[in-house]
Amino acid sequence: MIIAIPDDYHGLVHSLDCMQLLKGHDVRIHTDAAPPTATLVKNLRDAEIIVPIRERTQFTREIIEQLPKLKLFSQTGRSCHHINLEACRDRGIAVAAGSHASPYTVAEQTWAMILGSLREIPRETALMKSGGWRNRFSTGLKGRTLGVFGLGTIGKLVAATGASFGMRVLVWGRDSSLTAARAAGYNTAASQDDLFQQSDVLTLMVRLSKETRGVVTATHLAQMKTSALLVNTARAELIAPGALEAALKLGRPGFAAVDVYENEPVRNGEHPLLQLDNALCTAHSAWLELDTYELYFGEAFANAAAFAAGRPSGLVNAKK
Repeated sequence: MIIAIPDDYHGLVHSLDCMQLLKGHDVRIHTDAAPPTATLVKNLRDAEIIVPIRERTQFTREIIEQLPKLKLFSQTGRSCHHINLEACRDRGIAVAAGSHASPYTVAEQTWAMILGSLREIPRETALMKSGGWRNRFSTGLKGRTLGVFGLGTIGKLVAATGASFGMRVLVWGRDSSLTAARAAGYNTAASQDDLFQQSDVLTLMVRLSKETRGVVTATHLAQMKTSALLVNTARAELIAPGALEAALKLGRPGFAAVDVYENEPVRNGEHPLLQLDNALCTAHSAWLELDTYELYFGEAFANAAAFAAGRPSGLVNAKK
């Protein structure tokens, strides 16, 4: 079968061991970054199976109706909200999905960014390469308050690491987060405002939904300390559009570390956060780790191979 993989703009999929699962099929990998719709459709028109990379492309009804040979979407990961499932049912297209990826990779990235920012590691590396020597203090963690907005699977790992450094962990979120915080012996904030006011380091660990889109506003950010660090390795849309850039310019919070953006990939350095000295930015690379890729794509390729062999697995919709 013809199996198309769009949006591999990192150019890494071909190197995965799990590619062996698609042996014998015509696999076409496209490395375009956010191509125009016409280009996307041209790339995928002959595909019988499409393996989307996370949620990088929105597969609307308009796009799906221009893919006459498509029989299956085999999604990397479990989220399918970017695929119009109703359009798939109408056209008899099956949709398969994987499971959770490891939470550790995002937790690790979160702490890499916290330490990189507070210890000014990128700046110090650049300084030494230019022949300079550090002439100011960095910021330690012991005794400071780690705010965790959303104590889910990843949030628990982030909180535990903070506690191991001697930080006071302060949690806010849904009732389940507050209950989990109390069970773990962490402090709970009185409100979202209270969380933002008290935190020295504040990590956003909330899942993006209709309820949480824009949940962090300019008003919340304005209440943060001038020395505080806000870390977002979850989703950019949790913060109201433009609010973080404006807040950093005003100095509350004093710093930010960000791995996620409203429009990805960020190309040619064209993002306002990249113009700010008090923002540490990485290119949504928390999940760009070999074991995570092998897990995500291994599941998607196994579902694709099973479908091609007449033994569908992992289906999240039924053919009409």
